[in-house]
Amino acid sequence: MRISGITSWGDSVPLLHPYEISSMRIDAVDLFFVRISTDEGIEGIGSASPAEDVTGESPDACRTALSVIQLGWLGGRNPRDLDELTVELEQSHRATPAARAAVDMALHDLIARIEGLPLVDLLGRCHDALPTSVTMGISSVEDTIAEAESHTGSGFRCLKLKTGRSLDEDVARLTKLRESVGSEVLIRVDANQGYTLEEARRLGDLAGDLDLELIEQPLLATMDSELRTLPSSVRRIIAADESLHGEENARDLARDPSACGIFNIKLMKCGGIRPALAIAEIARTAGIDLMWGCNDESVVSIAAALHAAYACPNTRYLDLDGSFDLARDPAKNGFVVEDGCLRLLDRPGLGVDLSG
Repeated sequence: MRISGITSWGDSVPLLHPYEISSMRIDAVDLFFVRISTDEGIEGIGSASPAEDVTGESPDACRTALSVIQLGWLGGRNPRDLDELTVELEQSHRATPAARAAVDMALHDLIARIEGLPLVDLLGRCHDALPTSVTMGISSVEDTIAEAESHTGSGFRCLKLKTGRSLDEDVARLTKLRESVGSEVLIRVDANQGYTLEEARRLGDLAGDLDLELIEQPLLATMDSELRTLPSSVRRIIAADESLHGEENARDLARDPSACGIFNIKLMKCGGIRPALAIAEIARTAGIDLMWGCNDESVVSIAAALHAAYACPNTRYLDLDGSFDLARDPAKNGFVVEDGCLRLLDRPGLGVDLSG
């Protein structure tokens, strides 16, 4: 069996509900898709959602990296040589992690379809279903409460609130949100690098009263050493996001004393399933929990992250809501949402169907 065809294309997809984070407003997302086929008619699919502010990869760079010219070296190769192919992919696409992630997941999807197994079972299943958070942007207290009521009314019991512009306003919103949803709903905070060290310390002091489950990336990615000055009780609930891209970052964050208690792994940052599992193993050895996150993404890459997440024993948190707000998505299936929990389908590969 040999790889006989590679196609890719892009699409700018508007969001149903634009939102704001500490640094920008997000109205739409550029998505890219890749299909890898064999001479026996089996196909694997992948998707990329580049985020230039996080990874330095522009949509144009992603599009070029997924061109037939850039991926021509895969032609004629045996898809069963997955380890060899993903190592070569890391070398050829080092500067474009989202594009690399799309090809990586397509290769994983392909080999799992060849074997006739869900990818998670090929990797080694550890979980069947976990709750995901749903993300709420920076907005007024009134809009925050209304949005929270909509999400909890749909069965979600874990909310992630974007913060980082004003700590006082953030605390006011969090206080009202906690009063509104009660103690049964989990609340996470994502500052997107928006706080100073003193503000992060203050929020950490308030985390118990606000009953916060975790605080994601409170400081700039260049301030990991400052995180280590926070009390261990605060560092335990801090999730590294922008600070964590590849294995080198993971090792640095995990060295004693660890800068955080949670790694937020995103396939678009690290370059796919293979590097994600390597980061996960570093975390497991260090006793660090895993959170699996995303950009605004197609169900293709959300399913890929979910397969990887459920193959890791130290997965504790999911933030895989990136496909919920797309105005359109050429992909479907992959997983189902049941009372706010994500469950994979019992289908070969990623379990996703892609039109186009």
